Amino acid sequence: MKHLKMGAVAALIFTTVSASPIQAGLIASACVRSDREAANWRMCTCLQHVANQSLSRADQRLAARFFKDPHMAQEVRQSPSRSHEIFWERYKAFGDTAEVMCKGLG
Repeated sequence: MKHLKMGAVAALIFTTVSASPIQAGLIASACVRSDREAANWRMCTCLQHVANQSLSRADQRLAARFFKDPHMAQEVRQSPSRSHEIFWERYKAFGDTAEVMCKGLG
């Protein structure tokens, strides 16, 4: 059992350390490319981790666009579309979780 735990820890460390922008998810890639002062690799990777837990791939595609076009987030938030309303509920939960999980990394 001890070897299994050590293997899991080693795999987690390897995965975290070896992640590159090429392997990055949609959110992390958009975050790193953004001109935001707090956008560093650690912060963007954390955001991606939270996104993987709380947003679908389609949600991540839409949310990633907000880094390049922040006004689009406002348009989606105010949209009368039911699908945008449902997305925004998930996106808001993502933001709340990311704020707690990624605090201090920026």
